[in-house]
Amino acid sequence: MKIKKITLNNIRSYGNQQIEFSEGSTLLAGDIGSGKTSALLGIEFALFGLQPGQRGSSLLKNGANEGGVVIEFEVDGKYVVVERTLKRGKTVSQDYCSIIINGEKEEISVMELKSRVLELLNYPKEFSKKQNILYKFTVYTPQEEMKQIILQDSETRINTLRHVFGIDKYKKILENSMIVLSRLKEEKKIKEGFILNLEQDKSSLTLKEANLESRYYNLSSIEKELFLKKEKRLKSDEEKAQIFKKIEEKSKFNQEIEKAKIVLSNKKELVLGNLKTIEKVENQVKDLRDLNFRDEEIQNYKQAVMLKKEERRNLNERNVEITAQINSLNIKNQENENTINKIKRIEICPTCLQDVNSIYKSNVVNKLESDTAENFGKIKILSEEKRNLLKKVGMIDNEILLNEGKIHDLNILKIKIQDIKEKQAGLEEIKGANNLIKKDVELLKAHLETLRRYIFELNKFDNIFKEKEAEFEKFLKEERSAEIKVAELKKEIEVFSAQIVQLRDRISEFEKAKEQLSYLVELENWISKKFIPVISFIEKNVMINLKEEFSRLFEKWFCMLVSDSFNIRLRDDFTPIVEQQGYEIDYSYLSGGERTAIALAYRLSLNQVINSVLSKIKTKDLVILDEPTEGFSSQQLDKMRDVLQELNIKQLIIVSHEQKMENFVDNTIKIKKENGVSVIEK
Repeated sequence: MKIKKITLNNIRSYGNQQIEFSEGSTLLAGDIGSGKTSALLGIEFALFGLQPGQRGSSLLKNGANEGGVVIEFEVDGKYVVVERTLKRGKTVSQDYCSIIINGEKEEISVMELKSRVLELLNYPKEFSKKQNILYKFTVYTPQEEMKQIILQDSETRINTLRHVFGIDKYKKILENSMIVLSRLKEEKKIKEGFILNLEQDKSSLTLKEANLESRYYNLSSIEKELFLKKEKRLKSDEEKAQIFKKIEEKSKFNQEIEKAKIVLSNKKELVLGNLKTIEKVENQVKDLRDLNFRDEEIQNYKQAVMLKKEERRNLNERNVEITAQINSLNIKNQENENTINKIKRIEICPTCLQDVNSIYKSNVVNKLESDTAENFGKIKILSEEKRNLLKKVGMIDNEILLNEGKIHDLNILKIKIQDIKEKQAGLEEIKGANNLIKKDVELLKAHLETLRRYIFELNKFDNIFKEKEAEFEKFLKEERSAEIKVAELKKEIEVFSAQIVQLRDRISEFEKAKEQLSYLVELENWISKKFIPVISFIEKNVMINLKEEFSRLFEKWFCMLVSDSFNIRLRDDFTPIVEQQGYEIDYSYLSGGERTAIALAYRLSLNQVINSVLSKIKTKDLVILDEPTEGFSSQQLDKMRDVLQELNIKQLIIVSHEQKMENFVDNTIKIKKENGVSVIEK
């Protein structure tokens, strides 16, 4: 990886500033507080975003609502541009993210961008959801944080280094192995308890198989008994059926007797009914013969009806004339009334246009009123005449109805007289039919006597059927009893068979569990006696090799920075030990320059060891050092030239306020503050 350019917008003390980086060593120079470290924090934010526990307000410039970083770098032949922005709301949070790879832009989420950057840098995936510890230990670690690592308790330090070296997996393997062993022991106890009743179940299976065989033998015997009882029941049922046919025959005779009785009764009733009909018809014929009837009477009544209808028509016509005259007179009276009202109101004649005097108007009114009175007299006379006419019409209507009723009665009488001959003919037919019915009655009586004799002969089969029915019920009961025994035995056989199957299945499961238990014991022994010791041995040897390489590099870098009067080494927990003239010196008693030398040597050693272990990461040729010479003497500063040359890194970025460092690097970028804003000196 090679950083090309970073653009800072409202980041800490920066307004809007671009910083370009070249290959080789580059020094960010300037006074303390000029903004050098802010540029390094901007690089880290651009690559990985805000870190757990880091607040956006620590990066966004005070008073600014928005800010961001754009970083451009090359990695593995790809030109990459990453942009991240911050926005102030209730809190300062990450707002916009994008990445451009060889000109193709994507706008993605914060976590997606971090994963994409880690993928480009070829960092292991397990670092995606954790702090940028790999970046800190291989590329950029603030000097004070490295001192904190050195001063941490040994367990925290060794666990951190395990994670960074990528060998904490051995610890996880051992922890998981102990969990597996615990689970194996639990499973072993379960299996041991599970197969505890294996022998007991085997004995129970043998006993149940013997019982099942005995029940199969008993079933065969009872099924034979059931067959014999069923044969008896079928024979009895057949005999009962034969007798029942006789009883059914008797029942049919009884039914036939009942039918014959009903027919006989109906015949007798028919004879009596016919006799009554004959008597009634004879009386009707006699009565009709006594009636007198003449056609002239009907004609006379019809003539009278016609005359009355003609008279009624004439009266109705006169009534219409009177009604018309009354209506005409009423109209004239209304017209006279209207004329009187007009004359009373008139003052000037509409024809001659002269005044109309009251005498003239009075004479005209009197004449009209006299005409109206005369008309009312005529209306009264006509109304009286109309009432008399309507009365006469009503009387004529009554006479017409009376005569029409007499005509109707005479017509009915005429029809009855004409029906005498038909009644006499029907009377003879009824008498003949009655004689035939009497003969049928005699035949039916003889048939009834014959049926009663048959029934008497069949009565003996009633008792025989009862005996056979009792015998059949007995055989049926015995057969059902045998069937119940067979069913019970079959059910017992089914239950025993199911129990045997269950026992066999359970014994099979027990046998499998026994095999599994044997496997679990072997697996437990292999994990506890072989696998765990091997993993522990591998981890120990890896840590020893790393510690030896780390210790060698640590001693090399420290000796380059400090005089030969000190001996330096690492304990197994990677704690630096400083000795002078055979005495161990506590870290707190060292000078500031000596403590910085230890931290820098530790930092450079850690970088080289990690890069050798994780050889495929893409940040091997990039190192950023933040104030690596803090507290150095002039002599130690001179030794930094050798250290930087020995590093042999393609891109080295150093932050320092020491002017002498400008002589040790390829490029220098000077940063200063103008009115509180960090800028690059031209």
